[in-house]
Amino acid sequence: MNGEAPRAAPAAADHRPPARRPAPAAGDDYAATHAEAAARERPPLVVVEPLTAFLDAHGLGSGPLECETIVGGNSNFVCELRRGDLHAVLRRPPRPPLPPKAHDMLREARVLQALAGHARVPRVLAVGEDPATIGAPFYVMEHLDGHVIADAVPPALDDPASCRAAGLELVAALAEVHAVDPDAVGLGDLARPGRYLERQLRTFAGLWEHNRTRELPAVERIAARLAATLPEREERTVVHGDARLGNAMFAPAPPARAIALFDWEMATLGDPLADLGYLAATWVEPNDPELAIFGRTAAMRDPRFATRAELVARYEELTGRAAAATVDWYRALALFKTVVFMEGNYRRARAGMTDDPFLLAAGDAVAELAAHVEEAVLP
Repeated sequence: MNGEAPRAAPAAADHRPPARRPAPAAGDDYAATHAEAAARERPPLVVVEPLTAFLDAHGLGSGPLECETIVGGNSNFVCELRRGDLHAVLRRPPRPPLPPKAHDMLREARVLQALAGHARVPRVLAVGEDPATIGAPFYVMEHLDGHVIADAVPPALDDPASCRAAGLELVAALAEVHAVDPDAVGLGDLARPGRYLERQLRTFAGLWEHNRTRELPAVERIAARLAATLPEREERTVVHGDARLGNAMFAPAPPARAIALFDWEMATLGDPLADLGYLAATWVEPNDPELAIFGRTAAMRDPRFATRAELVARYEELTGRAAAATVDWYRALALFKTVVFMEGNYRRARAGMTDDPFLLAAGDAVAELAAHVEEAVLP
């Protein structure tokens, strides 16, 4: 999540890996025409007829359009598109209401286009800037064949070499992102005045005051400790903002090779070690406590995966940046942000704005995670 402004990113907040296999499309997600969409009490997420016309205008496929939902719910909506020789993926915001500056598909598409050829990103095929087409801005990207590692290791990667390589490959993909010159690829204007880490702390401390539903003194103590031990130096590079195993796709056949990083909504210019810290924060080792918030990332508990220390060492080797001495500070920052966002999700659930059972149970998970950060992560 981007500390420049609190963009919503449920995948980062609840750490549930997005399913990458198409599921049967829910009926109310799709409408055939604008007239049908207007008659719905609940607005659809895809309107097939104008989307087909959009694809025609961009020379993407021919004939009838087939759509299948990949990710829905409170996250950005992702669906698979098939049409003639077209096999692609559409990404758009969830249904409103949305937080200000959240789910900015045009910004995300711009970042992907800028990084093409420089980092492991899916290729953007077309950008739908007019919300009138399907109800919100969207973009269409290439469909990639591969595996996402979440609650279990895919059979094709279920061997010691592939498990170990997965994390190291993800680190290599991040190192490539951090090597991109933002100005050279047209992303220099994403920079904000002042220090990135100070803005992160200020933004999320303020967001905690907005999201909080009860007194949790541990959260204030974490924020104060982070502010008092802020790293003295920081670089400015492109950062992904949600760098975790569930946002990487690996090639279909072993050995594990990261072919793409997904979910760039939180990308900005900031301290590259924030990405490494976020990866370390979401990287679960066999002996780590079984926190509820990481319950759906069970695959990493497999002892065949690299350790956090090995990921950090690989990053240092690839980038020349010293990271081991400060990575726990960045881990704590990432988990502090997760606490803040999860409390916001819990607040929405208490207000009846969602019936997601994971978010309804988030209250205890927030307190549990805050205690873990204070006791076991903060340097």
